[in-house]
Amino acid sequence: MLKPYLYLDITDHAGRGVFTKEKIPKGTVIEISPVIVMEKEDREHLDKTKLHDYIFEWGKERDKVCMALGFIPMYNHSYKSNCDYFMDYEEDVIMIETVRTVEKGEELTINYNGDSNDATKIWFDAV
Repeated sequence: MLKPYLYLDITDHAGRGVFTKEKIPKGTVIEISPVIVMEKEDREHLDKTKLHDYIFEWGKERDKVCMALGFIPMYNHSYKSNCDYFMDYEEDVIMIETVRTVEKGEELTINYNGDSNDATKIWFDAV
């Protein structure tokens, strides 16, 4: 499920990103996308490629990785993101939900630390 008002565009700071054509209320699920789950050994190979920046740790033990489909890999990081993501290990999906009202034309962001207000430094310099 991907809301029809979401679109990809070029950002001024991070390549492509996800944007909205409509105002979105707080608490709106805007995307539910399937994932392709891979074993720990696969991560060793993926970490040597560009896909390293697009995979998620996966599983209750975080011992696997996944590649999400849909727009999920295109949400840029923000320490003060306007969305959170939730992982459903039983259904093998990732869900994106707004944590505040998002204005028309605004970029939708997630915090790569897994919590919209987590200020822990991530593996690259972020705005």
